[in-house]
Parts: sequence; C-alpha cells; structure tokens
Amino acid sequence: MGKYRDDAEKLLEYVGGKENIAAVTHCATRMRFVLNDQTKANEKEIEEIPSVKGMFTNAGQFQVIIGNDVSTFYNDFTDVSGIEGVSKEQSKAIAKNNQNIVQRAIATLAEIFTPLLPAIIVGGLMLGLRNFLEGVPLEALGGQTITQASTFWNGVNGFLWLPCEAIFHFLPVGITWSITRKMGTTQILGIVLGITLVSPQLLNAYSVSSTSAAEIAQNYTWDFGFFTIDKIGYQAQVIPAMLAGFLLVYLERFFRKWIPEAVSMIFVPLFSLLPTILAAHMVLGPIGWQIGSGISWVVNAGLTSPLNWLFGFIFGGLYAPLVITGLHHTTLAIDSQLVADFGTTNLWPMIMLSNIAQGTAVLAIWFLHRGNKKEEQVSVPATISAYMGVTEPAMFGINLKYVYPFVAAMVGSAFGGMLITATNTRALGIGVGGLPGFLSFKIENYPMVFISMAVTIAITFVCTIVFRKVTFLNKLEPQLAADTAAAAAVAPTTVAPTTAAPTTAAPEATQVSEETLYAPADGKVVAITEVSDPVFSQKMMGDGFAVQPTNGTIYAPVAGTISSIFETKHAIGILTPGGAEVLVHMGLDTVELKGAPFEVLVSEGDTVTPETKLAVMDLDAVIATGKQTDVLTVITNAEKVRQLSLTTTGTVTAKTAVGSAELN
Repeated sequence: MGKYRDDAEKLLEYVGGKENIAAVTHCATRMRFVLNDQTKANEKEIEEIPSVKGMFTNAGQFQVIIGNDVSTFYNDFTDVSGIEGVSKEQSKAIAKNNQNIVQRAIATLAEIFTPLLPAIIVGGLMLGLRNFLEGVPLEALGGQTITQASTFWNGVNGFLWLPCEAIFHFLPVGITWSITRKMGTTQILGIVLGITLVSPQLLNAYSVSSTSAAEIAQNYTWDFGFFTIDKIGYQAQVIPAMLAGFLLVYLERFFRKWIPEAVSMIFVPLFSLLPTILAAHMVLGPIGWQIGSGISWVVNAGLTSPLNWLFGFIFGGLYAPLVITGLHHTTLAIDSQLVADFGTTNLWPMIMLSNIAQGTAVLAIWFLHRGNKKEEQVSVPATISAYMGVTEPAMFGINLKYVYPFVAAMVGSAFGGMLITATNTRALGIGVGGLPGFLSFKIENYPMVFISMAVTIAITFVCTIVFRKVTFLNKLEPQLAADTAAAAAVAPTTVAPTTAAPTTAAPEATQVSEETLYAPADGKVVAITEVSDPVFSQKMMGDGFAVQPTNGTIYAPVAGTISSIFETKHAIGILTPGGAEVLVHMGLDTVELKGAPFEVLVSEGDTVTPETKLAVMDLDAVIATGKQTDVLTVITNAEKVRQLSLTTTGTVTAKTAVGSAELN
C-alpha cells in the first residue's frame, strides 16, 4: 500500500472524482489539476487532508501544495485514480480551455509585461530620486537644489538618466523581446525590431509635437521616389511595439512552416523581419500611436474631470478584484502610455494605495488573532510583502479566506483613491506599489501622498474590525469559534493524565537539537519571505532561506543523507541526523526545464556535509528561459522546527554558516 494512498483517495474524491479531472501533473511541490468544473472541488475538505499544505488557482489550474514528497504522492494518486499524467506544458495547454478569450488575452498581456516589471519599478524609483536631486530647493543650501550645490550629485543625477532612458525611452525593445519570448519565436529578431522603433536616426517621439510638418518632410523621411515614410521614433510607446511584435511572431511562424529547413535560417528572418519593420513605420506605428494616445487621453480625462473623485473611488475600490481576475495587468500598458503622453500617471497612485490597504487588512487580522502562531507564519510575511508592493500573499493567504478583511481593504482603498485623485496627485512613473511608493512622486506631492496613505490605513484597519461582526461578511470565524469551544470542552479530559504522570512529560520537553545552516552557493543570502514564489515566501513549504547565486556550484546546506533527487534534477532532499527534512531547490519554477541546466553530483543514500558539491546549475541557461536562479533551502517538516534564525544576510561565500534551526 502506497505511503499516501489514503490521502490520494480523499483528494480524488474531493476534487470531484476522476470524471472531473481533465489533466493532472506535478512540479517540485504541487499537484496541478485542470478540472472540468472547479466548483465541484471541495476546498474545505481538501484542506483537512493531512498531507495537503494549501491550495490556490492560477491560469486555469487548481494547484494543491503537497511538499517535496509530491512525486511519491503523485504516483499514489495515479494508482488510485487510474489517470495517466501529462507534462506541465500539456497541462497548461489544456488549462486554456478553462479560460475565455478575454482571460487568454489578459494572460498573454500579463506574461508579456511581467518580465519587464523589475526594470520598470527600479526606473520609477530612480526617476523619483532624480526629481528630488534636481527639483527641490533646500533652505540649508541657500535655496539651491542639490544638483546646483554639489558637483558630485549633479554627476550622479546625470548618470542616473542613462538607465532611466534605457528603461522608459527604449521600452519598445523590451516589449518586442518579451512577445517573441512568450510566443516561442526568435528573441533576437524581437530585440532588433524594437531597436528599429527607437533608433537614434529617427525623430524622437518626445520631439514630434514641437517639430513642424515641413521640417519632418525635409529632414526626417525616407524618400523612395514615388512615396515617402516618416522617420518617426516610438520611444516609450506601448501599443505600436505590441502590434509590431505580434506581426513579427505570426510572420515567422508562417514562413517557418513553408520555407525548407535547409534555407530557413536565411529566409525566415529575412521575410519576417523586413516586412514587419516596414509595416511598423508605415501602418502599425501610426495606428498604434493613435490608439495608445486615445486610451491614455480617455483615462487622463476621466481622472482630471470634475468627477475625478468618483472615478478614483470606483477604481480604487475595484482594483483588488481586478487582481483576482488578472485584469489588473492591463493597467501596466495604460500607465506606461500615460507617462509617455503626459510625463506622469494618475492611475498608479491608486494601485499603490490598494496594495497598502491589502497589507493593512492583514495587519488588522494579525491584531485580532494575535497569539495564533500558525496564522502568524502567513500573516506577518504577507503584511510585509503587501506593504512592499506584492499583494498576492495577503489577498490569497488571508483576506479572501476570511472575506471581511478583503472587503475592508476595498473600502479603504476606495477612499484613499478618491482623495489622491481629487487632489490630482500624480506619480512620475510606476514604482514600488506599497509604502516606498512615495519615492515616485515629486517632493511637493509628499504631504498629500502621506495623507492618502494614512487615510487608507486608518479606514481599512477600522473597517476590518467592524466588518468582523457583520455576519454575511464573516462566514469562517463563527465556525472556528465553535471548534475552539468544542476543543475547550474536551481539554480537561486530556490534561488530567499529564498531571498524574509529570515525570514522563519532562524529558520530551527538553529534547531539543540544533542544525547549523550553511550557504549552498556563493551569492546573496535573503530571507525566504523575500522569494518571489508565494509558495515559498509564505512558508507553505516550511521555513528556510534563499541564496541569489553568483555562480552555479551548489553545496549541501546541512550535513546529512541524500533522501531524494527529483527526476528533473532541480531539487534534492536531505535528511539530517536530527530529523530535519531539508529541500534544496535550484531556481524558481525550473521543473519546466526538465533537468537541462542541472548536473547532479550525488546519489540517493550518499552522506553529505557542507563541503559536498550537490550539483552544478547553468545560471545563464536558467536566466535565458526567463526563470530566476534563487537557490532555496527549506525545512519541509515544519512541525519539527521550533525556531529558525538567520545570523547572516547579504553577500557570502558557499559553505559559510548563515544560521541555525532549533529542532524538537
């Protein structure tokens, strides 16, 4: 009988039975289901299965978190269900059947902009710093700005324009690259196409409005004799780049299908790239510019009209539900277009406040449930994450679970959005969507930004406490209260035996061991809560830490025995003498790479120490696929861990002690 057979049978029943499963696969930690009817999944019962650590839905897949023993669970599940598993890519393809055309379009848009977010965010922060350096007269400097008073800071300010220009002016290059990456075509062609939209020989998009038609005709045209094409650049333009990128993708797919493979390397790029560049400058660019400008004009008009307060109230309140549907990804393109057309955006400030509201709601839940150690493992890091701009852990881990804090956050965000919009407080660009977001505003806007934050926090916190008492908003806690009362009623019968035999309990309480944790690679040590994958950052898998590696040699983070090596080579299990089950996970979501960038140097049953090389990871190959290279060390049997502490963060070398875990 399989180790997880009973749990697998329960999971099969609670997901709606075999007939409700369109496809099933697994990654390093999760069972991934595509269900024919997700409403048939009994989430409450699934949560009670002992081996289940959590669940969530993403991109049409119902994902159940098992842990690093998921491959064994998966084998038992396929045995009891009689269902043959599929690959992860096949599962994704089948999952699209659960999405309508709008959801598919939004998912595509999200996958295009998500890889660009780190650059866009850091660019917004640097613009905010440049604004402070060159635009804020200080009394201490005799009314001068910092750049006027300091040669050094004037140099810093000028230097920072280099990355800012690369990020925002050359945004079309990132967009066309990301489209080809997402659609699986030749990425270098996407990069070349993007460069042709922002080439220095073109008239800069920001100079078009101040350049006469006569000057454009004389100095900025390609003359083909019987027709001309304007040499107009598309710096910071979003829609022209997207239209051109998709045309390139579909042309490449078409010609690759019909051109013989022997000459495809020459003629597929030629027949794909040149027509796209021509169409981009003759048709797609001008049309896309007008569409993008039209959208940004409509949004800007709504946000600057006499009824802008109403627009801000509605958008501020509904942004969080947009995150659930995925529609929030469309705002990235609109924000970028607003910055391109007007130099600032009045949409992003409301997004910033929505993130703060979600974090505050979780903070209120922590306050109401203080002392609940199990919940604190989720609520504390989720609050910090939301205040730093990442709301998914807060929303899916706490607020949607209880409902009433999610509604309270919507109310707080609505009033905050109304206030910041009514005062026409605009951001210089997209920045960190939480408390550090003030850095993306002009210094003269700081007072209103801080007031809007304070209003959002106060209303959200109070509403969370008030809404807890509203019955139809709080379906979960009354049941929890009943369970607690029932537990209290039986408590005396369980306490009596332990008081009668205290001598047997005392030794167990003192059996504590400690495992030293070592850096598995050269690089930067960070807390596990800073990892971008919510399954790890919310400690659903257990506590631990991560290293952002600078080279690919991976060592054992503890002494012990190799207990498992995943078929896809990206994860290795170690059992320590103290009983800790340690997972070494190389990269995020790297199960999709099917072992290609990894070379495992140990075998199951081997004894290892922090001096032992476990594996080699090809960092360049992982990065080329768009994955992150974080190396995670996680103790997955969380019940064994009394306390885990990191004594070292920041840059370290492999085999250096970075912390310890106190074990029961």
